[in-house]
Amino acid sequence: MTIQRITADQVLLVADLFNQYRIFYKQASDIALAEKFLTERLANNESVIFVAMINEQPAGFTQLYPTYSSMRVSKNWILNDLYVEAGQRKQGIGGNLIKTAMNFAREDGATYLALSTAVDNYTAQALYESIGFIKQEPDTAFFDYRIALK
Repeated sequence: MTIQRITADQVLLVADLFNQYRIFYKQASDIALAEKFLTERLANNESVIFVAMINEQPAGFTQLYPTYSSMRVSKNWILNDLYVEAGQRKQGIGGNLIKTAMNFAREDGATYLALSTAVDNYTAQALYESIGFIKQEPDTAFFDYRIALK
């Protein structure tokens, strides 16, 4: 297995995996939308994508987005997307992608790498905790709010 960071002109390496990831989260299949979205993120330096290759075929990917902390005066990273092709799971690909993301964020000077997952995604939770991620308790100093804009 090799893991590499991709550029906008390499989006086709992960477009199908990204589409499968979206389907996993109950979104409609749309490969053209997947390609467009990923190309825009990379072309605008809005995300970083790593792909895991096995026998020269993409087997999984992770996408990171930057976030900034005014209080910490730092740039940090959100591991927003992680997906391993169903037939390639249980081979350490997800863990290796996460560790690559952690190394990247650390080298970039980040103070943390954050992620979230569905409350019923026990497999992912076990993986994250085995790597050392700590499940956050609800923040007592701040409340998170969200408003739908569409």
